[in-house]
Amino acid sequence: MEIKRKPFQGVLNIIRFNWHFYAVAGVVIFTLIFFKEILPQQLQYVILAAIIMTILNIIISLSVSFYIYDVSDLYKLKWLPDTNKKQVLTINAGFDETSDLIINKFPLTELTICDFYNSKKHTEVSIERARKAYPPAAKTMQVVTDSLPFPDNSFDYSFTILAAHEIRNENERVQFFKELSRVTKITGYIYVTEHLRDLNNFMAYSIGFFHFHSKPTWLRTFEKANLSFYKDIKVTPFVTTFILSQNENSL
Repeated sequence: MEIKRKPFQGVLNIIRFNWHFYAVAGVVIFTLIFFKEILPQQLQYVILAAIIMTILNIIISLSVSFYIYDVSDLYKLKWLPDTNKKQVLTINAGFDETSDLIINKFPLTELTICDFYNSKKHTEVSIERARKAYPPAAKTMQVVTDSLPFPDNSFDYSFTILAAHEIRNENERVQFFKELSRVTKITGYIYVTEHLRDLNNFMAYSIGFFHFHSKPTWLRTFEKANLSFYKDIKVTPFVTTFILSQNENSL
């Protein structure tokens, strides 16, 4: 049976997990409105512009998020290869929305699910809220980024979907991809799906795009991990999938 996401599930989760940002924005807006009338006329125009810009930024970011997570083909996984009868590793950062979808789409996949979330290293409060709302599946293995508990050449495919950006330290990130390289077969591929710190995401999320890594940063990480960048796929204008291999394989 096809797994269907609930209407507005993606954008409502964003609000639910990041409500503190919207609460702060609301306080700022109402404070500006309250003080606007007692200030000089020139400052009133500046404050009015700030209020309008803040509201527009919230509307735009939520609209883009609705498109990405509720309307686009992101969760249809058309950009993934056929994994039936393949050994597949998925690694998330405390919030897993794709493993069940992979099994649903490719029911013969031999799937291993891992979670590298560490509350001491990965301090995003939104992840803690997501974990409480959606606890990891019972079959999920808790792992550390620098030492995956699998033999060399274990998996045909390794997927990290909207997760690896949570590894903020570059050295840790490089070691993580070295581990992914080690456990992925010589003939296999690693798929890395992420928002990028680029113009599209800046237009959508303004300063929030700093939470993402730029394409040059990712490519530098892959190079340091001795991985070959095969190609990238624009899953949406705001989400990119990098396909990596150990020896410049071609799909």
